[in-house]
Amino acid sequence: MAKKVCIVIVSYNVCQLLDECLQSVSKALEGIDGEVFVVDNNSTDGTVDTLGPLHPDVHFIANQDNVGFARANNQAIRLSDSEYVLLLNPDTVVYEPTIRETLHFLDAHPEAGGAGVRMLTREGTPAPESRRAIPTPWVAMLKMLGFTHRYYMSNLPWDQPGRIEVISGAYCMLRRKALDEVGLLDEDFFMYGEDIDLSYRLLKGGWQNWYLPLDIIHYKGESTNKSSFRYVHVFYQAMLIFFRKHYSHFGFLLSLPIKTAIYFRASLALLEMLTHRLHHFLNPRKNSEL
Repeated sequence: MAKKVCIVIVSYNVCQLLDECLQSVSKALEGIDGEVFVVDNNSTDGTVDTLGPLHPDVHFIANQDNVGFARANNQAIRLSDSEYVLLLNPDTVVYEPTIRETLHFLDAHPEAGGAGVRMLTREGTPAPESRRAIPTPWVAMLKMLGFTHRYYMSNLPWDQPGRIEVISGAYCMLRRKALDEVGLLDEDFFMYGEDIDLSYRLLKGGWQNWYLPLDIIHYKGESTNKSSFRYVHVFYQAMLIFFRKHYSHFGFLLSLPIKTAIYFRASLALLEMLTHRLHHFLNPRKNSEL
């Protein structure tokens, strides 16, 4: 008999954070017919060996290579047979009622293909990424120019459910029927952008995406080294993949400014990293005192 929900967590060198996440998930799943998969992308911190014995009810999949976020999630989704699938980041803590109330909402709204929740920062404030719009050429351009009101759907209240366009991959509850119709995560995205792409395909498939005022803590960025050149490359490459996939039909004169803006932002981010590293190199004593 199929489970009610399958929770999929992809991990890479976040043993301590993942342990805290799994403890919260165990409490949040009490009374729910669910299962948990952890797909480890060849961590070097002993994640599987350390946490496997501590969480015997969790299905651990140990990849021999880092196959990326989308492909790793798809591995577990294909092995499961549940009414709902929850994609969850390892750097999250799930409040006890959140999973149960998300399932109740989706059961009561069959037109909903998926739902996200209110992601709180370490300080307890709602993260803007909890609600996002599809980065159409116009919305993407506005965001890159610093006008983020439309992208983060800032007109929506935080304390009420509301329809959104993009569900964050940090907590993304999906209806299996909707996934069967629109397909799994696009494995062309190694990391970043796959949640935007899937959300867009759900909308184009006639499904609704929802934001729910239910809480998780998201230690955003603590599972990713955002000071690396690889991060910048992968992040902005994902933006280009999404644009080419969904907006290649736009003419050259419209697409050129967007692509130019993406490359400009990537170059700017790399320049900021170089400046930061140079500052640390030239001021080692000052930095050690901070």
